[in-house]
Amino acid sequence: MARTVLVVDDLADWSPYYPSEHVVTFETYLATDQGGSDERVRVINLCGSYRYLSDGYYCSLLAEARGHHVIPSVKVLNDLGRKALYRLQIEDLSQTLAKAFKSKSKQEEIKLLSYFGTTPDPDFQDLARLLFERFSCPVLEVTLNYRDRWEINALRAVSHRSLDDAQQTLFAEALDRFSKKVWRKGRVRKATRYDLAILVNPDEELPPSNRGALKKFINAGRQLGIDVELITQQHYVRLPEFDGLFIRETTAIDHHTYRFAKKAETEGLVVIDDPTSMLRCTNKVYLADLFRTHRVPSPKTWLLHKGNAVHLDRLEAEAGYPVVIKIPDGSFSRGIVKVNNRQELEQKLPELFQKSALLLAQEFLYTDFDWRIGIFNNKALYACRYYMVKNHWQIYRHGSNRTDTGNFETLPTFEVPKAVLDAALKATQPIGNGFYGVDVKEKNGKGYVIEVNDNPSIDSGVEDKYLGDELYRLIMGELLRRMENRSKGL
Repeated sequence: MARTVLVVDDLADWSPYYPSEHVVTFETYLATDQGGSDERVRVINLCGSYRYLSDGYYCSLLAEARGHHVIPSVKVLNDLGRKALYRLQIEDLSQTLAKAFKSKSKQEEIKLLSYFGTTPDPDFQDLARLLFERFSCPVLEVTLNYRDRWEINALRAVSHRSLDDAQQTLFAEALDRFSKKVWRKGRVRKATRYDLAILVNPDEELPPSNRGALKKFINAGRQLGIDVELITQQHYVRLPEFDGLFIRETTAIDHHTYRFAKKAETEGLVVIDDPTSMLRCTNKVYLADLFRTHRVPSPKTWLLHKGNAVHLDRLEAEAGYPVVIKIPDGSFSRGIVKVNNRQELEQKLPELFQKSALLLAQEFLYTDFDWRIGIFNNKALYACRYYMVKNHWQIYRHGSNRTDTGNFETLPTFEVPKAVLDAALKATQPIGNGFYGVDVKEKNGKGYVIEVNDNPSIDSGVEDKYLGDELYRLIMGELLRRMENRSKGL
């Protein structure tokens, strides 16, 4: 795990807070002999000034030169130093601002302090978190003004020395949550070679891994010498502490999971799901063209463009009914409808076109179950049959109060029909060498690929029913191999 160092101008600056061996002066940090150590270090720069060429500026600059992960980074300091630079990064926050001011009365100006991405006013918490992801500072002052609408007028990194007693308490509490190691000596643990973060969302209704599976991933990692830690959306800035990121939260492009993947990739981490795979798998329009180009066996597919009635005439003539209509980025059977005639088609399309300018139409191939083939690094690891919900044509049925799922059957990959296995492997080869779940329908002895999921389900008691704990060891073993290769520069 990374060692945390707090850098201050003078140890007296830390007198309002609990004493800590992690607090050092800039002079001490400057004079520290790095000696080419492989130890990961996280620096929280608490110098009094971040101005260009000040001690605070040089603290961040030297930390980056030494390979330490520092908050704030030099990029953040430079961006905050010029309004023209940071304004480019806040133009998309209008909805977040509107939500924050939903219950507020109009004022000329509001100044808000964010402590490590947290703020005491819950209405501004989402705004503080998003700003911290983009401008990671211990204390950030946000100036808000109202003209025709609320806007961020100014951002400024603030020294903790300027805080009053109440603000110092908020700052200390935020730091405590952000980095427990500053205050408490952790339990003694077996030395591990690599650190892996697993991104989860405890509140997700249908997560890709249940709690039992997450525990088994952690145990498998420990057996292989990997220290595994569960992280959430709030831990974005901690990514550089780790050697790898394994995303076990449902992914989407316009979502923090994609930002996590991009950030981790930029920091040199091994990433599953990698952002390229996410881009390719989360859009069914892309997959349909990819399958066509690489001759991957799949159902006949048509693209529908909003406002183009000719597409509907062609679909009706070539596909007939029933036909399946899909939004490009739906998951867990959401955004997918089956229509049985032209009237149903024209009724369903307006709602779906509100979500995307293009839709997919696919020939309807009814089967009692869909095959799911789990593939990692172009090798099939597991196979499941997901059966349709009783009296329904999908494996999920979403109601207003509950979601029903069909039964499942887990088999060894050597029992999968060759046509199904070949189709699944062929579908992933042009996408990458990541971890994928390929959905295949088997009809008349042939395999038809429905889609490739970049974030396949691994639930304890389902996908691991045949391999048991060995499935988790295989997945963690491949992650370990990649982290080893990355550390060797391979």
